[in-house]
Amino acid sequence: MSGSDTVAFGKPMRDHFLLAKDYLPLNHGSFGTYPKSIRDDLHKWQDLSEAKPDTFLRYDYPKALQSAREAMASFLDVPAHEVVFLQNTTTGINTVLRSLVFEQGDVILHFSTLYGACEKTMEYICETTPAESASVMLEYPVGDDEVVAKFAEALEKLNADGNKVRVAIFDTISALPGVVVPWEKLVETCREHGVLSLVDGAHGVGHIELNLGRAQPDFFASNCHKWLYVPRGCAVFYVPERNQHLIRTSLPTSHGFIPVPREGSQAIYNPLPPSMGTPFTNLFAYVATIDNSPYLCIEEALRFRKDICHGEEAIRQYCNNLAVIGGRRMAEILDTDVMEEAGNSKRCCFANVRLPITLGSGESEVNEKDAVKVAQWIAEKLAMEYDAYIAIYIHGGKFWTRLSTQIYLDLEDIERGAKVLKVLCERVVRGDHIGILPLR
Repeated sequence: MSGSDTVAFGKPMRDHFLLAKDYLPLNHGSFGTYPKSIRDDLHKWQDLSEAKPDTFLRYDYPKALQSAREAMASFLDVPAHEVVFLQNTTTGINTVLRSLVFEQGDVILHFSTLYGACEKTMEYICETTPAESASVMLEYPVGDDEVVAKFAEALEKLNADGNKVRVAIFDTISALPGVVVPWEKLVETCREHGVLSLVDGAHGVGHIELNLGRAQPDFFASNCHKWLYVPRGCAVFYVPERNQHLIRTSLPTSHGFIPVPREGSQAIYNPLPPSMGTPFTNLFAYVATIDNSPYLCIEEALRFRKDICHGEEAIRQYCNNLAVIGGRRMAEILDTDVMEEAGNSKRCCFANVRLPITLGSGESEVNEKDAVKVAQWIAEKLAMEYDAYIAIYIHGGKFWTRLSTQIYLDLEDIERGAKVLKVLCERVVRGDHIGILPLR
């Protein structure tokens, strides 16, 4: 396979990771995992913190954090003062939506494929502010041009009807299905219409090429613990200087917050040493007493990817090729098909393969009302009976699996997973799941 001639990807690379010997991880995209050398780096920072808690957290940690921010900023091609760290992407989405001031008629525009936690955040904002939400329906396969056209059409119609699209949320790569979204073109569309672009890049960093300096989204958050080999939880939050005044506080609000002066108010004591950062970076430098050691593993993760994996292009080439070949092979074993990539300009480490289960009212079909529970049943059986995991979901009235490729996997792993899925789907068709569907 292309890329494997120069780098020992596949089973040799698995020795670098902490994965259990017989476990079949075909779902790297959900939670990620990291190499042993980065585990050692994580423990180094934790040990330093415990050896001298006050010295480390007050004086050493800020310097190490600054170094990590600079490394991450260089990776994304943006200035360091526009980059901070959070625990996850959902926190970044919350930070933006809870900071913006919405007025009557303001609309939050999004796609129907928006990640559930972000959609619930948006719905909470609609419950507690005058904002309303509007969804653009996407049913894959759909090409990039159509995605952008649907988005622009919805935006223009909402504005023509007397509303004001204040902010639009969209992915770099949607979670379910796992498909690259033309996010740069969507950012341009937002800019042309005076709409703030909020990019959910949860699957972006370490997965696809990102140049935020060129794309210039208004807000961007991405999990480093998914694809960059950084321990959980660590996410990068990018806000260009032009928009930093819109972010009033971190979540939770902490020592970096600067209140608007009120008559008779006094300065609030900050017990931390003076910071050399900017007001924006100070907001997120110290948020709460949590283990921020994953933030400090950024540099070691980038070193591993460069020195051991021979760089970003080698990683992408291997994983993308394996997704294409592996997806086809899985579909062959299941006697189904791969979700088309018609008109999509970029590949990623996901392949969406249809499962041989049909929704309907027939004897061997799954009733639509039971679809989610059947997907949960398959997922639980994968984990508990077969020591494997791969994402199962419903889209467009069909059951799908989202194959997630990674440098420690090879085609043999995917074939093994496909054979397990085939057995489980046959069990569903026989009705083995009936009466024992999980209730949670």
